[in-house]
Amino acid sequence: MGADEQLGGYSRHREAFRLHMWQGLLDEIQLDVGRISQRNLGRDDRCISDHGRESRLPYLDEDVASFLNSLPVWCKTDPQLSRGEGDKIILRDVARLLGLVGSANCPKRAIQFGSRIAKLQGSRCKGSDTCSHLLHDVATACQMSS
Repeated sequence: MGADEQLGGYSRHREAFRLHMWQGLLDEIQLDVGRISQRNLGRDDRCISDHGRESRLPYLDEDVASFLNSLPVWCKTDPQLSRGEGDKIILRDVARLLGLVGSANCPKRAIQFGSRIAKLQGSRCKGSDTCSHLLHDVATACQMSS
């Protein structure tokens, strides 16, 4: 969580670059970082928690985010390169240095699509939405304790 938002990993980043060049890409990345808590964290936390796990978010660490924010956008992503090569350049370079050459060149798949949770929740749900079955469970529990 946070790597795609900060390092240009979404297709909308490529589109912003296509339409408005580097400034458009930078604006889109800043928009993503600014809304990550409302848009992504709730959905992904539900997915991870459903498997009895707790997430760790190293790319949202203040020092990491501050470092990434200090870099010019073209050091983090180059939308002129192909998908799986030009996005998240820093992470891909580190993966190659660690010998993870195959992984370094793979296009990513979003957690909500790889896990199929987006399909289970229905196409109208957003990451910031509260699940209706949770509301029902809480209401039922409150009635039982009354």
